[in-house]
Amino acid sequence: MAPAAAGYFRKLTRKLTEDVEQLDAEKMAESPDASGAQRACDCSRGDEVTMFGRLRSVDACSKAANANIEAEFFDGTDPVTLVWIGRRKIPGIEPGKTVLIRGRVGERDGRKIVYNPYYELRDDS
Repeated sequence: MAPAAAGYFRKLTRKLTEDVEQLDAEKMAESPDASGAQRACDCSRGDEVTMFGRLRSVDACSKAANANIEAEFFDGTDPVTLVWIGRRKIPGIEPGKTVLIRGRVGERDGRKIVYNPYYELRDDS
């Protein structure tokens, strides 16, 4: 069998047998669109960051006085919670959307969080 064909079958076998989330994480971590953006695993509390990734989940916490939107952002390395304070809905902020975010990393319950991040929606790929 030719080396090119063997490489193709190795990649195909990996796609069929590997965990889909693991493959997605690797793809996001190596994404060429992420050039110039930091990886979430390299960021720490107090850092001003620009990150490229995908929204895994979006929840609207609409208590009477405290309307918030929380989203889980994932760039292939670490999850980061994004919180928009005082918002009940933001057009385009939906699970599965690819975004570029900018903001300052904080910490809540030992997890990374960014409050009121600037965001740009990117084409899903």
